Amino acid sequence: MNFEEGALFDPGFIPHIQAFIPSIENIYYNLQRFKNFHQKKAHFKMFYPKIQQLLNNYIGFYLGCMLWAVYIKKYENKNLLNNLCIGGEYSEEETLSEVEFVEHYIKQLQKDAKYYLGENYTPEDSILKIIAGYKEFLKENEGFTKASTTDDVKIPSNFKKPSEEELNTILEKIEEVVETGNLFDLYPLTSTIL
Repeated sequence: MNFEEGALFDPGFIPHIQAFIPSIENIYYNLQRFKNFHQKKAHFKMFYPKIQQLLNNYIGFYLGCMLWAVYIKKYENKNLLNNLCIGGEYSEEETLSEVEFVEHYIKQLQKDAKYYLGENYTPEDSILKIIAGYKEFLKENEGFTKASTTDDVKIPSNFKKPSEEELNTILEKIEEVVETGNLFDLYPLTSTIL
């Protein structure tokens, strides 16, 4: 990646994510159309792997955003390119609404997996850490409404500071997932910042 003109706000994650809330709402809308429990169960069973993949990729996106911010902080006072949030009005409730939806949905998925499939869905500890870290990250940056340079990006004080070697690994992995679209492949890097 080239940083001569500045640092991209998004290194290329956005094309690889599917809108989480509408996707989940659509699945459950279709599920509710069935009157028969066996039909509901079959429908849920069919969509369960897709739900898990969607959830894992979305949380990978949250992690990727934090990893990217930590990485670009090494470039002092570089322009932040293509920040779609800049100049907007900050609302904490609005900024956190999607993350909180995801957080609540994980609890719902645990119940639904048990109810429809008789399975235990237990999110990895790293998933809950990522969500908590991302909420803090969004709040501290006020939804990036004022971030025009890398200096404006704030890293929460409870985040770890990666070594230069870890920063290089972060960049390599981000470049890889931008190519593959498998944002959940960033999970092993959680411990470098959280």
